[in-house]
Amino acid sequence: MSGKNYTLAQLGWKTFFNQQLTLENLEQTAPYRITQVFRNRVIVLGENGERELNLAQFPHLQTCTVGDWLLIPKIQSDTPVILDRLSVFQRKSPGANTNQLIAANVDTAFIVSSCNNDFNLSRIERYLALAKEAQVDAVLVLTKADLINEQQLSDYLAQLHELQSHLVVLPMDALNKEKVQQLNDWCKVGQTVVLLGSSGVGKTTLSNSLCSMEEATAAIRDDDSKGRHTTTSRSLYFTQAGGLILDCPGMRELQLTDCEEGIKAVFSDIERLAKQCKFTDCQHQSEPGCKVLMALDTGDLAPRRLANYQKMLKEQARNSLTLAQSHHQDKVFGKLIKNSLKIKKSRLDP
Repeated sequence: MSGKNYTLAQLGWKTFFNQQLTLENLEQTAPYRITQVFRNRVIVLGENGERELNLAQFPHLQTCTVGDWLLIPKIQSDTPVILDRLSVFQRKSPGANTNQLIAANVDTAFIVSSCNNDFNLSRIERYLALAKEAQVDAVLVLTKADLINEQQLSDYLAQLHELQSHLVVLPMDALNKEKVQQLNDWCKVGQTVVLLGSSGVGKTTLSNSLCSMEEATAAIRDDDSKGRHTTTSRSLYFTQAGGLILDCPGMRELQLTDCEEGIKAVFSDIERLAKQCKFTDCQHQSEPGCKVLMALDTGDLAPRRLANYQKMLKEQARNSLTLAQSHHQDKVFGKLIKNSLKIKKSRLDP
């Protein structure tokens, strides 16, 4: 990226961001987009080229993620400003009571799953919920379709269309650059795409094919249908069609938080049935007049789908509450420390 100059439009700048600028911003700052995030620094790209920002100098940038837009003052010692996001993908950090940002200011999510043992409807529903919560269009990319027969592919497609009849599903061989070009409609100039999926499903291979990047891609192990984990950090790359693509490391654990609306949108069929239940607080367990249980009995609703819906709602509620409590405790502890320091100082002052 650093060897070329790009316009803001090519970098994904939109009217939404322009509306946040003041006359002072226009005169004294320049917009840059974060293209890479490391432990101690971030790489940004703007019309004046690529820059590196040290997180020790600007610790507030630790709350940023790939895809974020910054206003960087022309006087280098001044502090960069983080612009409001058009969209954001996040999850609960594994093993911690914090949110982990995945990507920001994305237009489309390519949810990547492969036609082998990795295929999992419940996991796909999780990624769809993330996309719905972010209000981002989702496209399901089925990789390794070249390794199965037509009947097997039809079975995969039938299962997916039961999730959402209008879901865009594109089966392909991620190594076949000609087949991959059908994704270019979502990768045009100014558009940003994020690749979501577990390790080994072909996200990096897909990214390489779209970007003509000569990067080594780990091979599939035949014994367990799993690919080796190849992407270790999030980075933005330009596609051949002119858009930007973000390849995320595979997520073995996708704990949802603050995602209630996204879940309800993915399971809109169950939500519609629930509104027809006899009791407004129906838990769909054994209550009389439960339309959801009736749909199970008639076969109109799969038990797996109901179980995943209930599991995801409980999980996101629990995680959201835990995070809120953790933030509250941090604030209380912070106030306690400040008060203690004030008392100590008052005793020391003559």
